[in-house]
Amino acid sequence: MPSRLSPRLAAVVAALPLEPHSRVLEIGCGPGAAARAVAARLGSGHVLAIDRSAAAIAQARAAAAGEIAAGRMSVRQVAGEDFALLPGEEPFDLVFALRVGALDGRHPDAGRRLLRRIASATRPGARLFIDGGDPLRELPIPR
Repeated sequence: MPSRLSPRLAAVVAALPLEPHSRVLEIGCGPGAAARAVAARLGSGHVLAIDRSAAAIAQARAAAAGEIAAGRMSVRQVAGEDFALLPGEEPFDLVFALRVGALDGRHPDAGRRLLRRIASATRPGARLFIDGGDPLRELPIPR
């Protein structure tokens, strides 16, 4: 894992049930440190890091140039509650979000919209993890 990863983020990434081929979505990626660490653990898999902030996406894109060039990571500026798969884009196996108010109860209406978006962008059996556990807790994806 990148040495710049904080102990908290390192624990989160280590706790994710990643497989080498996983398709992973990070919602609210900020500068992309966790997504880069996930990309480092993937073989043929891919992580898409999204954030509503153009500045955060610019930081993530710059910091992850190698991972993006290798095809293990991509970034997209979009709010989670507006996220949708692009035409031809494969659904995700695993979703995680850290300090995202729509999923931690701070913004329940946005949370309901976001959970619908996650459901439409994931495969059956996909899993959703947020912070607030030890170090993560799993939320059900409504189907």
